[in-house]
Amino acid sequence: MSQLISWIEHYGLYAVFLNVMLETIGLPVPAYPMLIVAGALIAQGHHTFAQLLACAVAAALIADLVWYMMGARYGGKVLRVLCRVSLSPDSCVRQTESIFSRWGSSSLVLAKFIPGFATVATALSGILRIRLAAFLFFDLLGATLWAGVAVGVGYIFRDAIGDVIEVLDRLGRGGVMVLLALFALFVIVKWWQRKRFYKALRMARISVSDLRALLDGGVAPRIIDVRPRDSQERDGRIPGATTLQKVDAGALALVAELRDAEVIVYCACPNEASAALVAKQLMLHGVKRVRPLHGGIEAWIAAGFAVER
Repeated sequence: MSQLISWIEHYGLYAVFLNVMLETIGLPVPAYPMLIVAGALIAQGHHTFAQLLACAVAAALIADLVWYMMGARYGGKVLRVLCRVSLSPDSCVRQTESIFSRWGSSSLVLAKFIPGFATVATALSGILRIRLAAFLFFDLLGATLWAGVAVGVGYIFRDAIGDVIEVLDRLGRGGVMVLLALFALFVIVKWWQRKRFYKALRMARISVSDLRALLDGGVAPRIIDVRPRDSQERDGRIPGATTLQKVDAGALALVAELRDAEVIVYCACPNEASAALVAKQLMLHGVKRVRPLHGGIEAWIAAGFAVER
């Protein structure tokens, strides 16, 4: 354990940079413990508060800028990549879109404090073509606030943190094993939550070609678009679709109309997570024949079918 402490003391800035960058990219490597410990070591003179803060902010900005540029270049495809890298449920895409459509780029100031939001929000900034200057300004504020809180907590409570480090140091190799076990537990819990989320949304899908065949054959299913209105205005929607983002008291009249109809629900999120969530809610309210559209609006457009705006 003393080797680990010595490593953090001598290579703290490099370790912080790497740790923050990996978390900001979306990997399940929490950076706050490292930032807090590094903050507690400031009093020992290995680095200053400003150096540590600048290092963490620089790492976050670089990783965020990469996702921003990828979002601007590749569009919605980036969100699917993100959800493969991250252990957060795919529903975070819809939640991020909802928050982003309401608050815009200013939501980046608090984005890193919301699990599953920050990385999706930076990619979404590129997809929505937020001006680079505005993105960098709000992202810089957010990264500085996020890292500053962790480093400040470490410095203020350095005595208590020092006691914990001392206990781990006495444990020697056992202390390292405790840290590794805690990290493994964190990853397992996140993986289990994701697996449970997918299991809850397991249901039959309909392909875009089958939906097109239904429409061409004179069968008119009710089509529900669960995306935020900004996304619908930007990408268009399937002709005849009705907007419904969640089943609440204000949607009961529409739900009553859907009970005897065949209903197709679609979104623009990975694994049709948002569409499946709304489909489950509709089923709980008595709608029997409801299916998410496999691939969502992206699959519909890729097949060459028309959209309305």
